[in-house]
Amino acid sequence: RRPPTVICYICGREYGTKSISIHEPQCLKKWHQENDMLPKHLKRPVPRKPEVNPIKAKGFYDLDALNEAAWTSAQNQLVPCDICGRTFLPDRLIVHQRSCKPK
Repeated sequence: RRPPTVICYICGREYGTKSISIHEPQCLKKWHQENDMLPKHLKRPVPRKPEVNPIKAKGFYDLDALNEAAWTSAQNQLVPCDICGRTFLPDRLIVHQRSCKPK
């Protein structure tokens, strides 16, 4: 059985329950650095941590609800291409648009 993991609300990757508290501040710092380097029209608002009550009535963590909210938050960070509609991280959208041609 795999150990329980938590999804980062910023990048959408899975991390262990102990290391997520170390990862999130570093990921947010990296997000700010990358967002500051983007052109003005691609800059995004700061991602907010989803507000989900992770504790069930029995006192256990509801990791599924927490992970679902974090995944949705990470997917909302993606920016659609104006030509084809596919979604990318803003820094990758610039690379994609160089080769994306209208049909």
